Amino acid sequence: MAKEVSRGPDGMETLRAADADRHQIAAQLKSALDEGRLSLGEYDERVREAYAARTYAELLHLVADLPKPGLSAAEIHARRTAELKRRARRLPMALMVLWTVWGAVLAMNLVVWVLVAVTTGFEEMYPWPVWLLVPGAALLAVTVGVQTIRHQQRER
Repeated sequence: MAKEVSRGPDGMETLRAADADRHQIAAQLKSALDEGRLSLGEYDERVREAYAARTYAELLHLVADLPKPGLSAAEIHARRTAELKRRARRLPMALMVLWTVWGAVLAMNLVVWVLVAVTTGFEEMYPWPVWLLVPGAALLAVTVGVQTIRHQQRER
């Protein structure tokens, strides 16, 4: 009778690892040794454990504290900094909703204005959609103010 395999949250941890998986982890450990992330003693110990590992959990534990091969500390720092800047530029959800609503209202007004103008022959048609620039300018001022305040708070 087959025994039920207990699996972790993603179902992989207790599955049996193959020789190819062990070789891949050993190669990652070799890269870490070459980059100076592991001492020779740590490398020997981890490679021994890699070839003795039976499950994915045992293999993944050996490289959990190592970055992907080829990444330097400067590259990792640059990626984190870029992600923080990207998050900082992102608008708050309320402003994104307001900009979306304003854009939709502007688009609908322009379409109606063009349709009315085409059907009446453009005879002295008043450009009433221009009045939507007033709430657009107010929304722009609020957006700039919010982003400025967020930027000042981050610098503290």
